[in-house]
Amino acid sequence: MFGKKKESPQIDKEQLELIQNAQKRIKQKKRLYAHFVLFLIGSVFIILANTVLDIGKDFTLFGKEWFLFAIFIWLFFLIYHIFNVFVTHKFMGKAWEKNQLDKLVTLQKIRIEKLKNELKKEAPIIAESEHYNETLNKKEKTSELTIIVAAAENNAIGKDNKLIWHLSDDLKRFKSLTNGHYIIMGRKTFESFPKPLPNRTHVVITRQSDYQVPEGVIVVNSLEDAINVSKNDPQPFIIGGGEIYKQALLIADKIELTRVHESFEGDAFFPEIDSSTWKETANTFHTKDENHNYEFSFLTYERK
Repeated sequence: MFGKKKESPQIDKEQLELIQNAQKRIKQKKRLYAHFVLFLIGSVFIILANTVLDIGKDFTLFGKEWFLFAIFIWLFFLIYHIFNVFVTHKFMGKAWEKNQLDKLVTLQKIRIEKLKNELKKEAPIIAESEHYNETLNKKEKTSELTIIVAAAENNAIGKDNKLIWHLSDDLKRFKSLTNGHYIIMGRKTFESFPKPLPNRTHVVITRQSDYQVPEGVIVVNSLEDAINVSKNDPQPFIIGGGEIYKQALLIADKIELTRVHESFEGDAFFPEIDSSTWKETANTFHTKDENHNYEFSFLTYERK
């Protein structure tokens, strides 16, 4: 009989919240009822004070008795009170807040799923690049991997596996820079050439195991393999296409970009250059002339 104290039953947290909310609503309605009763009594008193007791009988506003304005002002506060209790708390109360929160959570889940799907697509590229960077950290780097590309203002680089423009000076620059070096490319880029370019070693990336190429052309299955077979070249060049550029941009040391100052319709694009990663070190502008239908600039970027 003098033993344990009897334990009181525990109330669920959500049930307690519902009880507290109900108690709050009861108090609000009680205050509203008191407000309504006071309004009726007060209105009758104001009318009697003016008409029977002659209080402020000679005082009018805009030709009307003062008590009419007093009642209307009081009525305004009563209507506001009613709106606050039955409208604001009904449509913007706990249920409304929960509904809005659920909507925001659902939208956030959709965004997260979208980011997950995009990450899944990028994962193989990121993994390959990170693996290559780890390899470079383990041994001294002996070559400078350079991307060379001509891109429009909207980053278009080609359509139907062909160049969109013909710029004589750009072709000369490409030949001058890549002459004597390894040039790394995807299969479609290689197939866009009538024949292999002279005085350059072609490295073609393809997933096809039995891909046939002319003598002297090297076939590999990944960008990492392409860079490995080009390791004896102090400056191998990445020359396309869009997917190879995207992978190479994560690990390249330099970009030689011809920026054509027009926008074009295309089906292959160069990635955006992140100014927090790349620093512009050279910029030479060229105007139109009889050999060049568009203005363009030769730009050089180096990794920061």
